[in-house]
Amino acid sequence: MKSPFFLSLILLLFAFNSFAQKANVQKISEPYFNLVRPEFKGDLAYETVAFVEKYWRVAGNTGFNNTVELIASKLENAGYVLEENATSADRLTYRIEKRKMDRPTWEPVDGSVQLIGHEEKLLDFSSNRHLMYQYSSSTPEEGVTAEIIYVKDKEALEGLDVKGKIIFAGEGGYRAFQSAVKEKGASGIFTYDMPEYLQPEKNTTSIQFRGLRYDAENPTWAVALSYEAKEKLMAALSEGPVMVNVKIQTRIYESEELTVVANVKGSELPLESLVFSAHIQEPGANDNATGVGTQLEMAKITADLMKQGKLDLKRTLTFLWGDEIISTRRYIEEEEKREPEINWGISLDMVGENTDVTGGTFLIEKMPDPSAIWTRGNDKHSEWGGRPLTVEDMKPHYLNDIILTNFEAQGEYADWIVKTNPFEGGSDHTPFLRADIPGLLLWHFTDQFYHTDNDRIDKVSQKTMVNVGTAALASAYSLLNGDIKTGEKLAQLLLAKANQRLQVEAILSKKAIENGEDAAEQKLILTTWKDWYMNSLDSISDLSPKPNQKLESIIFGAKEKLEGVYQSLILTL
Repeated sequence: MKSPFFLSLILLLFAFNSFAQKANVQKISEPYFNLVRPEFKGDLAYETVAFVEKYWRVAGNTGFNNTVELIASKLENAGYVLEENATSADRLTYRIEKRKMDRPTWEPVDGSVQLIGHEEKLLDFSSNRHLMYQYSSSTPEEGVTAEIIYVKDKEALEGLDVKGKIIFAGEGGYRAFQSAVKEKGASGIFTYDMPEYLQPEKNTTSIQFRGLRYDAENPTWAVALSYEAKEKLMAALSEGPVMVNVKIQTRIYESEELTVVANVKGSELPLESLVFSAHIQEPGANDNATGVGTQLEMAKITADLMKQGKLDLKRTLTFLWGDEIISTRRYIEEEEKREPEINWGISLDMVGENTDVTGGTFLIEKMPDPSAIWTRGNDKHSEWGGRPLTVEDMKPHYLNDIILTNFEAQGEYADWIVKTNPFEGGSDHTPFLRADIPGLLLWHFTDQFYHTDNDRIDKVSQKTMVNVGTAALASAYSLLNGDIKTGEKLAQLLLAKANQRLQVEAILSKKAIENGEDAAEQKLILTTWKDWYMNSLDSISDLSPKPNQKLESIIFGAKEKLEGVYQSLILTL
């Protein structure tokens, strides 16, 4: 039976939840939603995905560079001027940065696997373009024909003669067996490694792409198997020795790495900026042709609204396309190549999923908050997973709540599900956070076709890209034009969200204590959340370029109220 205290907290929670819905930034963001929604059709985003997903994109290769050319062409058509041709009056500019690569680029051309004596190919590049490991070298034109043997683990390899044979690797996969090629003369390696979340027994033809270390002195190749191919191969091996022919055609060549940077120069505070980043490399449609395409349409709509006189941005808006994490990190670090400081960073990665097909849901991966230390209640990690963080890892800031609030508004408008996950890392938001810049990730997970050769355009939703791009732009415009009024609304929002969070955590902690968990630990959870929101309230001051007494007073008042709520709740534990 629930205690009266528990029931009263539930009632308070609903009250604060209602308050949170009213005390938000919609009065600030709604005009921008009204601007963007009629413009964002998703046609350019979808057309871009259709172009980009044709290629397996690696920095410097044909598909990557053709994507850069497409982006540049579309930016030009939208009114962005190449920086070297721009004048001081041009507010819409772009540049293509070129850098020498520390290794050659790679691209697949063709390939197949044929069991000798079988009519049908086991694998063919036309349907499984992930069959060869990334950075596999080419076989001779006629292929490599050899006996394939299954080796359970690395220990079983000891004393085994594998010279001239192909190893079907068991436990440990490619890494455990790679020395057998160089040191024992094996011809190549087959592997099977499909995580359960990819549902391989359902998606029997999927292959998740794999890579090997490039070694110019010791060219080699490896083949990744689908579940279907693995089962057929195992069945053949169970009947006796198996000969296989492997044909792989790839290109490995010197190139240069390209990054596209487009800027919409701010009219009043041009040295402050928000950066959107979408990585080009990866072979998939959702990962990350959707990020590339959605961001490109966002850039076009921004230019259109500016040229029509419907929009002015006080701060600078930057769109960046490049190699995941590497290009974003370099953009942050190479301060001499950019004028504005970076106030906020947002990564668009896997933002166009048709979740009826892929599974999963749209997620906002939050900046590190206490849910990444104590993941409980409605907070859940994705199947990507993340290491537990510490209090020292926290990044308190208002960005989490303003983005979530605006995306929930778009979700309500479009009947679209929006969820969050605690910080996990692994995409273009991490370089921002490592540089102490507020940053978060817009993405989807779990996708049953993630990193597989079945991540194609039939898994993409134009409607989803519209929803993500619309909410992202409305949020960006709100921040870029943020002022004292924005700060006041944000303080109201954060106070409401903090109240709501503390109520929930108090309920969870009380139940935990009743179940015998450490009371001191439970109090620490509540205190950490309070501190996180206190510091998040302080972060609102960055909306004013100079210290502003009115804004500081608003923040101080919100913090006083939050402290009062915290003190009343901590006494109940």
